[in-house]
Amino acid sequence: MAVMKPIEPSKPETRRSSSVSIVAFRECDPSIIYGIYDTLWTAGSHWKSNSNEPVSEVLFTPRVVSAGPGPLSLITGVSIVPQFTVDEIDETDIVIVPNIVVDSPKMLRGLDRKLLDWIRRMHEGGALVCATCGGSLALAEAGLLDGYASTTHWLFVPLFRTEFPKVTLHEERILVQSGPRHSIVCAGGASSWQDLTLFLIAKRAGTAEAIRISKLFLYQWHRDGQLPYASMAANVGHGDAVVERCQELAALNYRSSEILGRMLKLSGLPKRSFDRRFRKATGYAPLEYVQWLRVEEYKQMLESDAQPIEEIAEEVGYSDLASFRRLFRRLSGLTPGEYRRRFRLPENIEQELKLGGDIRSARSPGR
Repeated sequence: MAVMKPIEPSKPETRRSSSVSIVAFRECDPSIIYGIYDTLWTAGSHWKSNSNEPVSEVLFTPRVVSAGPGPLSLITGVSIVPQFTVDEIDETDIVIVPNIVVDSPKMLRGLDRKLLDWIRRMHEGGALVCATCGGSLALAEAGLLDGYASTTHWLFVPLFRTEFPKVTLHEERILVQSGPRHSIVCAGGASSWQDLTLFLIAKRAGTAEAIRISKLFLYQWHRDGQLPYASMAANVGHGDAVVERCQELAALNYRSSEILGRMLKLSGLPKRSFDRRFRKATGYAPLEYVQWLRVEEYKQMLESDAQPIEEIAEEVGYSDLASFRRLFRRLSGLTPGEYRRRFRLPENIEQELKLGGDIRSARSPGR
């Protein structure tokens, strides 16, 4: 009689890890490159937070990719050594442009064309293409965003709108999916790379793993979008002398109820011509510009002053508090009280700062 061998339980099928190519332009800064790398490298492959058991599945295989071999000096002065060149990679699951720091059309045109062409080729080959912060400018420069939606760091909004009018920009949002089959994901400014990595982890392995990683690294979703963090981009380098004089007048007299009339009179233009010319130069209608000036001053006073909210509103030119609250919420995404709680220095930090002098006074004499 034949002896039957016991049937061994089948092992769960393990999917291959997703290859992630993090593109390093010279205009990048290293913190975002390696923040993305470390987060995705950790996801799924290291110790659970509540036991000594390792998580069994490696979710992502990140690698830093550049145009050519050898060390790469970045805009901050830090040199890094990318692991691969684009010539060595014919396909990848995910491309991430961590960020780029540019402030002019000339700098945009100066981006490495070899990297831009490679990103476009990977997208055409089926890769999910992502960008954070100013990295969306690189995707737009590569021609991937024409006719689609995007977001970017709020500081780059004027440059983005001027250079890429075919892109629908949602500067208030942290994450925007667009492109054919939602194959492009753009994240907003600075630390929104954390939102992007958590999004990719949730997309690949589910929300539980994304939450685990957020706890491990102390990441928080930017649930209120970018508006609470945005400051006005004054755009005074546009070259229109008439508009610049009006901006200077507004900066000194934005509290005045007659400031719009004074700006129009100073310009010497008919109202419709002035409105059109002012928007073209600054990106704002005259009324929007004055409202932003008032809100920016109000923000600074909320951050540093203990005055009642109502008194601060009157100081920046608004006697109707209800109307101003609505305006403030629209431009900042928060109520005045919420904004003050978020951006005032925490009390424990204030106490710690009182314990000692500044950094220079902490040095020993003679050093």
